[in-house]
Amino acid sequence: MIRKLLKSVKEYKKDTFLAPLFMIFEVLMEILIPLLLARLIDEGINKQNMMTIIKIGVELVIIAFLSLNFGRLSGKFAAKASSGFAKNLRKDMYTKFQDYSFFNIDKFSTSSIVTRMTTDVVNVQQAFMMIIRTAVRAPLTLTFAFLMAFLINHKIAIIFLIAAPILVFSLLTISKVVHPIFRKVFNTYDKLNAVVQENVKGVRIVKSFVTEEKEIKKFNDVSNSIYKNFTKAEAILALNNPIMQLTIYTCLTLIAWFGSHFIVINTLTVGEFTSLITYTMQMLMSLMMLSMIFVMLTLASESGKRIVEILEEEPDLKNPENPVLEVKDGSIEFDNVSFSYFKDINNLALKNINLKINSGETVGIIGGTGSAKSTMVQLIPRLYDVTKGNLKIGDVDVRNYDIKTLRDAVSMVLQRNELFSGTIKENLRWGNKEATDEELVKVCKYAQADDFISKFPEGYDTFIEQGGTNVSGGQKQRLCIARALLKKPKILILDDSTSAVDTKTESLIRKAFSEELPETTKLIIAQRISSVQDCDKIIVLDNGEINGIGTHDELLKTNEIYKEVYESQMKGGDENGK
Repeated sequence: MIRKLLKSVKEYKKDTFLAPLFMIFEVLMEILIPLLLARLIDEGINKQNMMTIIKIGVELVIIAFLSLNFGRLSGKFAAKASSGFAKNLRKDMYTKFQDYSFFNIDKFSTSSIVTRMTTDVVNVQQAFMMIIRTAVRAPLTLTFAFLMAFLINHKIAIIFLIAAPILVFSLLTISKVVHPIFRKVFNTYDKLNAVVQENVKGVRIVKSFVTEEKEIKKFNDVSNSIYKNFTKAEAILALNNPIMQLTIYTCLTLIAWFGSHFIVINTLTVGEFTSLITYTMQMLMSLMMLSMIFVMLTLASESGKRIVEILEEEPDLKNPENPVLEVKDGSIEFDNVSFSYFKDINNLALKNINLKINSGETVGIIGGTGSAKSTMVQLIPRLYDVTKGNLKIGDVDVRNYDIKTLRDAVSMVLQRNELFSGTIKENLRWGNKEATDEELVKVCKYAQADDFISKFPEGYDTFIEQGGTNVSGGQKQRLCIARALLKKPKILILDDSTSAVDTKTESLIRKAFSEELPETTKLIIAQRISSVQDCDKIIVLDNGEINGIGTHDELLKTNEIYKEVYESQMKGGDENGK
């Protein structure tokens, strides 16, 4: 885990090295100060030698000044290194996530990824800062201070050798108990973020159903769970402080007792005793620092594991060694294709699909909820890989294409397409960042979006809120269709993407596709028969299998499912017209 995380240090290696280096210099300066104080007392104050007092006083000022500046430099480099490390960690996670296939994405919830890129990264950043500063300072100070104390009086120094194992055993015991609780806390953080994200995104639904109290209760339940677990963990960690305090004051008491005895028998000077007390405090403060590091590392270790899960997740889809870099045409062939979301041949969403679509054809896909319509078309741009069989585009297996080349040739307007915060122009240019204003207007006319865009005060410079919340469902769908057309695809897939559009507008969109995109293969998934009845052929899916293929007239004669859907919709239309 640590090796994987440290790869994100990258260009901040120099700062990561300099921070502890200057910390070492600071510690050395601090270790010299008690020695000079002992000399000041024994050789200067006790002997009333003013020249010695002045000389040692100047040395103390110089060393204190050096210690201050070494500490400042160490802090500066540590801040730069830890902030840079966190920046790279977020970037590496985000970049890795962009390479995920839908199969990989399905493993992590959105809220969990957000928590890992925010809270978990902050925890790891703070731990990294402590490691390159405090984790260097504390053991060095402890070691040097002990050595100096041992040189002054080895009998008194033995006290620390007895106290240290007791403290280490206590800290390890606390860690073993607390670690599983923190793991549970971070998993609950994911749930909290999920509740907040879901509520904020669906706030209009919440208000329309007047379920604010229910949502508040849901939030409070998750929040209280975090509170209880954190309280439990912190209560256990709080034992660390009294154990430390007991160790410190026990050591000080014993040192005062034995130190006084050695002064009385003239084997220890007052100056040496003073420096011994200072070294004692340095050692005990170092133990306190190590205790703080221990608490932070306990918290950060679980965060580190969660981050590494993202970094180590291997993308399910990869480019072949010698990928095909050109899609010849928009022909599609399913050759005995089966697919499972779980890669389980016994749990298939699609079963034995055999289908051939010629380039430029318009094909309708219809079927009940759960019939795997969306699943089938998501295999075409290789958002998922087939579990069994072969899928070819332009007579080439999709697994042999360069993924970017393949997806550039296929435009999809999904059921739940997203608009992003920015102007209409910026959103449309997701389809082609080099598109001219004239091209934007052209595709918007095809998608029947130009009329309503022109009525906005800012026109194509109108700002779209995140998720497209300031446009209607039908307007959002038409903008997404226009965006897809800008790619000039060889295959265009509309996955129920005109469901919020009235039948007249939908008819105009289909007419524009027929007249303006004759060479583009068009796949139209729809619930309404009227959306697909003019297609070159219609595919009827049922429970992941093809139940029928044919034109509208052919299916009315030969396919019971299609006929039943048609009659129910026509009957509904008649009733509405009465």
